[in-house]
Amino acid sequence: MPHMYGLIFDVDGVIANTEPLNARVTIRVLKDMFGLVGVTDRDFEAGIGRGAEAYVKAGARAHGVELTDGQAQVAAQVRERYLIEALHQEPLPAFPGVLKLIQAGLDDPNFRLAIATSASRELSQAILESAGVPYQRMAYVSGSEVKKKKPDPGLFLTAAKRMSLPPGRCVVFEDAPSGVEAAGAAGSRCIAVTNSVPARELFGADVVCDSLERIDLAALRSLVDGD
Repeated sequence: MPHMYGLIFDVDGVIANTEPLNARVTIRVLKDMFGLVGVTDRDFEAGIGRGAEAYVKAGARAHGVELTDGQAQVAAQVRERYLIEALHQEPLPAFPGVLKLIQAGLDDPNFRLAIATSASRELSQAILESAGVPYQRMAYVSGSEVKKKKPDPGLFLTAAKRMSLPPGRCVVFEDAPSGVEAAGAAGSRCIAVTNSVPARELFGADVVCDSLERIDLAALRSLVDGD
């Protein structure tokens, strides 16, 4: 029986360049709801990859405001509505190399593919559709379906289970330190792309690259098989 391989893709910052839009919309939410001014993109770095509520809290915390869980939840809901509206007006293309790699995996019978994202199903689906990702042919796990966010490995363990593969036969594609940590905790290999943070912050990944254009199926086979 041939070896099987699983490819697990995060969405924000891996499939498409969502971070500038995420930041712009969240800056608006923090100003409208809490009167915070002067918030910048960099203020959200501690929340990247940890879910919408952690992202909102990070921006507020950078300006000395500690949001309650209830405040962050409401702010995250408003933020999601704004993001979906913005995506309909400003479609986000996929990063270079992403669609080619996904299509190659879908065309190879020895590969199974999954989406695994901390974002809600509605928001992540809007991003995938905007980027032209054929997610209907992939396993799909969203933040709406798991209780704990990254760096907890539950998201990736669920994705591996839905592909009927052990986590050790899977490669996770990530862009954030919390996602790299979650992939390691799941027992999967990890390729981190420097779309959102510098390479030095992704030190736990097996491979760090500046674009998925540099990754092909042969490299992924070698990474999983330990060649």
